[in-house]
Formats: sequence, C-alpha cells, structure tokens
Amino acid sequence: MAATLRRIIPLAIACLLAACAQLPATPEAGMSLRLIGEQRIAWKQAYQGTAIGGLSGIDYDAKTDGWVMTSDDRSAINPARFYTAKLRYDAQHVAPVEMTGVHFYKQADGSSYPNLPAWRAQGGEVPDIESIRLDPHGGSIWYTSEGDRKLGAQPFIRHARADGSLIGTLPLPPMFAMPAPGAVAQGKPSGVRDNLGFEGLSFAADGQSLWVAIEAPLLQDGPVADFVSGAHNRITRFGRDGQVLAQYVYPLEKVASIAGPTRFAENGISEILAIDEHRLLVIERAGVQDAQGVFHEFVRLFEMDVRGATDVKDVAALEGASYTVASKRLVLDMNTLNLPRLDNIEGISWGPTLANGHASLVMVSDDNFHDKIQVTQFLVFEVLPK
Repeated sequence: MAATLRRIIPLAIACLLAACAQLPATPEAGMSLRLIGEQRIAWKQAYQGTAIGGLSGIDYDAKTDGWVMTSDDRSAINPARFYTAKLRYDAQHVAPVEMTGVHFYKQADGSSYPNLPAWRAQGGEVPDIESIRLDPHGGSIWYTSEGDRKLGAQPFIRHARADGSLIGTLPLPPMFAMPAPGAVAQGKPSGVRDNLGFEGLSFAADGQSLWVAIEAPLLQDGPVADFVSGAHNRITRFGRDGQVLAQYVYPLEKVASIAGPTRFAENGISEILAIDEHRLLVIERAGVQDAQGVFHEFVRLFEMDVRGATDVKDVAALEGASYTVASKRLVLDMNTLNLPRLDNIEGISWGPTLANGHASLVMVSDDNFHDKIQVTQFLVFEVLPK
C-alpha cells in the first residue's frame, strides 16, 4: 500500500452515500496519531438554560459538518440531554467549540427523564447515559445507559429521533440483566456490575449493526481489573432488532498505577469506535486515587482485531471457560502527550478527512461536573499512516 491512507474504499463510498460519518477513510493496520490541538469548555458553562459538562460521548455528522455530544448528567442539574456543536480544525489548528443546540432525551410517554426526587414521587427511569451515535441511515441517534442497581434501573440501548423523542429500546439477552439489590451477596450472581455497564457504542462498518462494550466484566465472567491482573470484557455486535450477531472477549489491561492507602483504583473500557469490519478502537481509562484522594487518569487507546477470536455469545460464563481473546495493539498512551492535564476521556469519534487525505479523530472528556478538579477537554488528532 502507498505511504498514505487510502482515500476512499468501496465501503466508505457506500457509507458516505448513506450519510455515514464514522469512516471517512479507513486507516491501515499500524496507524498512529499526532495531536493537532486541544480546546476546552469552562466548568458548567451556561447554554440555553443548561450547564454543559459530563460529556461522555461524541459523534460527527458529515452531512452538517456538526457534532453531537451527550452529557451523563442523571437529570440532577438539568434533564438528561445531548448537545449539538461545531468544532472546526485543520492539520495545524483547532478553533474553539461553538455550541449550536441542546435536546432532551424523552421517555416513552414523551416526558424528560426524571431526577431522583421526581423519580421517587412519580416513577420513570433515572438514566446514566454514557454514549451516543448518529444513525448512518437517517438523522436519528442511538444511546446507552449503564443502569442503577439501587434504583432497579436496568442498562439499556435506545434509539431516538434527532429531537430526543424515543423510537424504541433494543431487547437484550438475559446475560446483561443487572441483579436486584442484595442479590450480589447471595450465591453466584450474574449480569452487569453496578455503574460498569454499557459504556461504549459504535455502528459497525456495515452501518446496519452496532458494537456495544461494557465497562467491566459481567459478574459471571470474573473479577474486575486491579493493579495485579487485567480482566476480560465482552464486546457485543447487535443487529438493529437486538439479535446478538457475535460477541468477543477483549483483554483489559491491569490498573496502571497503585492507589494510595485505602483509596480507589480501576480500569475499564470508556468508549469504542469501529475502524472496519474486523477492527475497533478501544479506549481504556483508569482512574487512580492518590493518598490525598485526588484522582489521576491513565488513558490508553488500543486497536482491537476480532479475527481469530472465539465468538462467545453462547458462553454463559467466561470464568472457567476456554476461549481465545481478541488481539490488541497499543495505538497511543495518552499520558505521553504531556498535556497540562489529561482528564477522564470517555468519547471518541472520527472527524472530517483532512486536506492531506488523512483521517482525523476527536476525543472528549467527562469532567463529572467537578470544579477545579477536572476539565471538559476536546483533543483533536491526525491519523498517520504506518
């Protein structure tokens, strides 16, 4: 192959005709990234009566040259919502982010998702929305929620119109059902761990199916990653009807650094992004508390390849089972970028193709609405050929 990325392949042409913004060019194996620049949004920046923050997912719309970004605010500050924006850049410069709209996710009855007090009084669901993707076939969106065991809220994958009104909910296999409160202490529980559910979402290269990643292993699949050992996470390919088409095991790295005494440390998948039919980009994001309780982020971007991996969709529990995990390759250790601060990176999207024909990538951080501790940052990269 020539020393530049292929400009367009037949799959990319088909995607673009269907307004697919995820694969503007197909990076070859062995790609690397060059940081073009960073932009930030101020803490709780006001926009149309809302506070911007908690940005846990991002996607690019080639038809409008715009972006969608979801907040994981559980309707505590403002109703659960997503934003539209303009983010313009070239290979040398990134302009400030320009917000263009805000839309509120709607429940089946047309109402916004409630906050905790409203939920206790009126019912409904309190969401924890972690990822958003534009549908390559039309202007609708898909989004995921992690669920909440204490509230009896199950994780979900939902389809909505561009204004946030609900179209439908994907049916899920029983393996993902979150156990009821108290069940974890009894016997051998199964299902999604609390606050470690559907964290990553990406349309597959075919534009017809979706890849979904859980942040940490299912309860029946073994322990979470720690400073000594990694873990095994399932990444699942769903049809638009909820059928599980395939499922592979992603080998998660161990936690990058040891925590302070009695402090917390974790590593998990924070987002995924399809490259082609076989490969995905996977963000591993570790949060480690030091002795003073301050969190430090360790973020690594890997290329996952499912070729040769075992399809485990019919394997009820990974613990004790025999299977071959997907292969992976480190693309970028983001802590080597020497940024003034590397924050809680939770979103990634392909952007427009640069003038030199190279693909671009944009990442965004979730500041958890923490003043003076975290930031909302946008990082823009050029994808370099091998």
